[in-house]
Amino acid sequence: MDISKLPTINVALVGHIDHGKTTLLEKLSGKWTDTHSEELKRGITIKLGYADIILHKDKEYNIQEKGKPIKYISFIDAPGHEMLMATMLSGAAIVDAAILVVAANEGIKPQTQEHLAALQAKGIKNVIIAQNKIDLVSKEQALENYKKIKEFVKGTIAQDSPIIPISAQQSINLQSLYEALDSIKLPVRNTKEKPIFVIARSFDINKPGTSPKDLHGAVLGGALKQGILKVGQEIEIKPGLTIKESNQVKQKPLETKIVSLFKGKYKQDEITPGGSLAIETELDMSTGKTDILSGCVASTFGNLPEITSSIKLKHTLFKEIFGLGEHQSIEPIKPSETLMLSVNTSTTVGIAKKINKDEIELSLKIPVVPFKGDNVGIARNINNHWRLIGYGKVI
Repeated sequence: MDISKLPTINVALVGHIDHGKTTLLEKLSGKWTDTHSEELKRGITIKLGYADIILHKDKEYNIQEKGKPIKYISFIDAPGHEMLMATMLSGAAIVDAAILVVAANEGIKPQTQEHLAALQAKGIKNVIIAQNKIDLVSKEQALENYKKIKEFVKGTIAQDSPIIPISAQQSINLQSLYEALDSIKLPVRNTKEKPIFVIARSFDINKPGTSPKDLHGAVLGGALKQGILKVGQEIEIKPGLTIKESNQVKQKPLETKIVSLFKGKYKQDEITPGGSLAIETELDMSTGKTDILSGCVASTFGNLPEITSSIKLKHTLFKEIFGLGEHQSIEPIKPSETLMLSVNTSTTVGIAKKINKDEIELSLKIPVVPFKGDNVGIARNINNHWRLIGYGKVI
């Protein structure tokens, strides 16, 4: 099957911890994504989980290859725990749409609010709401919960989103969810521009004991925002590695060659935007270990902006802070205030230097490679937790 011809979307599963995101993803994709040992022990998602499917349609939607292949979907399971907001935001940077999971027996929780705000901050407008665990409530409770969800999304990007009652555990009504996924309009993919690949993870795929001649270089996982990348092309990666030189921390951009390309498990000669993508490089395998290059950007030579330690944003603050479980309005950003910024898949800390109405200039502790017009999530430290307070566009 030539999957490069299939319409492709990236979909994040978001929502409060324990509302059933990972179980739902297992039912939709046949793959359990909590593979981190700490995650299995605690039953929560810590890193971004990934699963790709090819949706087929026969009499019904299915992933068992019955009937015609109609869509390639890359799912990303974002952590619902409040401490992992930065990870959730970097997941939101590489998706086109999202399923917001709300448990019918618990309703709207702090992270439900915070995740919806994060989707807004990252400019994601395609949202499907999965009202999960309907098998645990009565019909009346489910209806009551539905009304609360409707009220909650009023005035947000999800105001007109479909609310689909399901039970992931019992596989109830998943057909309606597949149908909603099938009807998502594909974003316009720009393949004419210079390639921009945002890196969400990096890894070493070699098994211990592999003989030197069979070793693979570091692999970069992420999303292609625009352009086309081909096997054999030379690419540069910025900011690259962080190195210490005579008590100074410096960024060392990397240059390498594309050895192979993958869309999910499928090997490709070239990749275009859409889907969870991976690039095998000639970089030493140790460079890819444990997501070292997560947050970097890759492109062919001469296309990436300069690495910078300052950023200028046109920003919008939310009316209130989400995730606290209580109403608390958001104070304006003050000069010298320290904020967490989510730029593409990278997370940095910035100090507000100049504030002029809705324009703000920040000096950054960790340098980034921002593109004009990028959506940036802005979080403030409240009671030792980073809380999303708004978003900005790079100017």
